[in-house]
Amino acid sequence: MSQLPTVGHLIGGKIITTGDRAQDVFNPATGKAEKRVLLAPKATVEEAIANAQAAFPAWRNTPPLKRARVMSNLKVLLEKHAEELCAMITAEHGKVLSDALGELQRGIENVEYASYAPELLKGEHSKNVGPAIDSWSEFQALGVTAGITPFNFPAMVPLWMWPMAVACGNTFILKPSERDPSSTLRIAELALEAGLPPGVLNVVNGDKEAVDTLLTDPRVKAVSFVGSTPIAEYIYAEGCKHGKRVQALGGAKNHAVVMPDADVANAVSALMGAAYGSCGERCMAIPLVVAVGDATADAVIEGLKAEIAKMKVGPGTAPGMDMGPLVTKPHFEKVKGYVDQGVKEGATLVVDGRGLKVAGHEDGYYLGPCLFDNVKPGMVIYQEEIFGPVLGVVRVKTLQEAMDMIDAHEYGNGTCIFTRDGEAARYFTDNILVGMVGVNVPLPVPVAYHSFGGWKRSLFGDLHAYGPDAVRFYTKRKTITQRWPSAGVREGAVFSFPSSR
Repeated sequence: MSQLPTVGHLIGGKIITTGDRAQDVFNPATGKAEKRVLLAPKATVEEAIANAQAAFPAWRNTPPLKRARVMSNLKVLLEKHAEELCAMITAEHGKVLSDALGELQRGIENVEYASYAPELLKGEHSKNVGPAIDSWSEFQALGVTAGITPFNFPAMVPLWMWPMAVACGNTFILKPSERDPSSTLRIAELALEAGLPPGVLNVVNGDKEAVDTLLTDPRVKAVSFVGSTPIAEYIYAEGCKHGKRVQALGGAKNHAVVMPDADVANAVSALMGAAYGSCGERCMAIPLVVAVGDATADAVIEGLKAEIAKMKVGPGTAPGMDMGPLVTKPHFEKVKGYVDQGVKEGATLVVDGRGLKVAGHEDGYYLGPCLFDNVKPGMVIYQEEIFGPVLGVVRVKTLQEAMDMIDAHEYGNGTCIFTRDGEAARYFTDNILVGMVGVNVPLPVPVAYHSFGGWKRSLFGDLHAYGPDAVRFYTKRKTITQRWPSAGVREGAVFSFPSSR
């Protein structure tokens, strides 16, 4: 039996493929291990940090326009290698190729936004704030920064982080998910090809040992994270305890409100993609529909049943597939367990995807789309993030009841409303306690020049991911006040607090 290929680390511009610890990387469509990924020990992470620290002074002093040109070059390379990268994503995550391409494109848009960094880094200047005194602010790089990213978007989420971080003059350590590491590492190699100097971007694959090293090492000045809320809370607490700037994006339980006046056919089409796209493994997925009125709920259920019956589930590489497998066998078992729990708690399982078998891929991690009716607050399938192809319908009588239910949930990542009523939409968007809101848009993911982030226990930290907030997160403001007295003028000591009067 041939040895499996190894996915290693990128440190100081070189690929490292030797190490004592490794784990299998599975193809979820077949259930077979196809690669091994190294798990970095503390010493390897420290080596990456040392390389990043050594590269920082020269990179910080590189003109912003030259840093931006690297991002422009990378954008071209990512588009050129899109087919290769999407194949890697699908082989390790399981999502269909069209979804992988959508993910990559969103990542490319963030690279493109990072190429505008010279404009975004311009400071502010005020002349004569006092007699012959000028004052200005600058946005300076932090130093070594780090990102810890999830399995569900192995290309996009890293591109939320490191392109803007390095465009702002920082160096970066990226710790991607060990479940699907190949595309992340390949993109880092393309960054070198685009002109990024060795050591500016380093990739270390690993587990908790690698994460804890990044959180405790004093050379790391800031940490970005995307993942589940319990881990986000840990990252935030540990990072802050060790004096780091931290943004930690956590879990979600996004509600879609369907009003009685909504275009139900369009709402159903939108909900299908939002609930079952990427097998539901998105923090912006819609796992709950809140239908206002029983007639609305009945119409939505019937529409969803009809659309689910048309869905094609199979390998993400096969033409015409709507949904692929879940990422790993343990995650498959976990999601299936949620469906079992929903039945046990008394929700009505309208569509049961637990018995799905894909011919020729019987060992793959396939769970068909599941649909529950009569889901109620307090049920496990209502409260917890399932992260799978499981959609529940909750019945309420009024919009206010729906909003009260959403506001009471611990998560506040995303939500949306389907309606033709502008007054209802305006009231909803203005008052709902959620960070990202859509009106007839089920996945209100901000574009690259806005910022992404939820409220409540969906985000720990003050600044959102990417967009304008990223520039503020990856820089620190310095304000300089300068005076050049006129020649030959000697002034006496002033003991009052300085002012412009």
